[in-house]
Amino acid sequence: MKHYIGERNPMRAQFDAQAPYAARHFSWQFEAGVGTITLNRPERKNPLTFDSYAELRDLFRRLVQVDEVKAIVVQGAGGNFCSGGDVHEIIGPLTRMSMPDLLAFTRMTGDLVKAMRACPQPVLAAIDGVCAGAGAIMAMAADLRLGTARSKLAFLFTRVGLAGCDMGACSILPRIIGQGRASDLLYSGRSLGGEEAHQWGFLNRLAEPEALEQAALDWARDIAGGPSFAHAMTKKMLHQEWNMGVDEAIESEAQAQAICMMTQDFHRAYHAFVAKQRPQFEGD
Repeated sequence: MKHYIGERNPMRAQFDAQAPYAARHFSWQFEAGVGTITLNRPERKNPLTFDSYAELRDLFRRLVQVDEVKAIVVQGAGGNFCSGGDVHEIIGPLTRMSMPDLLAFTRMTGDLVKAMRACPQPVLAAIDGVCAGAGAIMAMAADLRLGTARSKLAFLFTRVGLAGCDMGACSILPRIIGQGRASDLLYSGRSLGGEEAHQWGFLNRLAEPEALEQAALDWARDIAGGPSFAHAMTKKMLHQEWNMGVDEAIESEAQAQAICMMTQDFHRAYHAFVAKQRPQFEGD
């Protein structure tokens, strides 16, 4: 039976997670609490266009208010994650734009990262093959990253005469792999293989290429089975505390944890523990 979140709570979005999502360059699937976004232009290694940037941004913004979706997987079709901005549909037109139009474009691309960070669901990037340019940024903006040994990560911006400071890279990437390693990638634009990316901490886990999709879904389903309100709080604090001192962070976490202690999931976990059962979380 189809379920619309708005029927349960008028403050939430009218979004049917199980219905096909109308987008040109990616597909949407939903099952067992997990929404899967698949970039599906495999013949071009899944590049982004003006439209797909906006479509992805808008979807992540809508998911902010969709309780039904508890975790999100982002992947690419055809053995590659994403080759970045389409050379013909983005790079070429950019060379003919005015400064105001260029700034509108770069702000829109940054808005995709903001939307990924602002959505409460943990976002897992499943990375195989090419993961370059804006594709590398999308992977960076995810909360968790699962890759393969044949993954090729590259922040290519300096290779096309641009700065490495694109879509938040100079802020977020050093927090994942450290300042020195981030500097290496952002200055050189070089490719980082999957095993090295795992050693550096960019990839949380590695899987065999043929097992990547299932491994990502299994990981996402495991997350979706947890306390989704508490997961959302964890994600919020992970991002919010970047701008805090330790004392302020400790106080903020005290407030966040006290809020979580008011949830039914917290009480379910206690009663399940007493009964020596596994808790069944419902996100309330």
